[in-house]
Amino acid sequence: MIVPEIRIRAARLADERALAELDRTAWSPLHAVLPAPEGDEPFYDERHLPEHYLVAELPDTGVVGFVRLVRSVPLPSNAHVRQIQGLVVGEAARGKGVARALVRAAMDLARRQGATRITLRVLGHNTPARALYEAEGFAVEGVLPGEFLLEGTYVDDVCMGRSLN
Repeated sequence: MIVPEIRIRAARLADERALAELDRTAWSPLHAVLPAPEGDEPFYDERHLPEHYLVAELPDTGVVGFVRLVRSVPLPSNAHVRQIQGLVVGEAARGKGVARALVRAAMDLARRQGATRITLRVLGHNTPARALYEAEGFAVEGVLPGEFLLEGTYVDDVCMGRSLN
């Protein structure tokens, strides 16, 4: 069921507590390569700034998801590329179109920033995320076999991208 009342907006410093809690409760080895976040870790830091995030809100629920959009390579020759480096949707909001709305909003923001291309990396075993990205026009551009060892299993790192034109 798609919820038409999904509101996507730029993250604010005041969102830090809600985003940190969402990140903690949504953590899963299906999509995470880092250990589960602890309760006292800050969400924002010098590499993860509020301006890197878009948040999704539902009426009467508040923040239910976020996407991080950044320049992955800080060189002028790569200024036309943006990368999604994190997409999280809370369990209660899954299946309602929140992730799709966040991906589309990230692509729109990337275009407004002058990007002509967008990329991401997704774990090979994350079938739901891969299906979403493929439905939104992303194609597999490379695979790093066995790039991560997660819970005793080697997992591929799948590089995906698409044009924004």
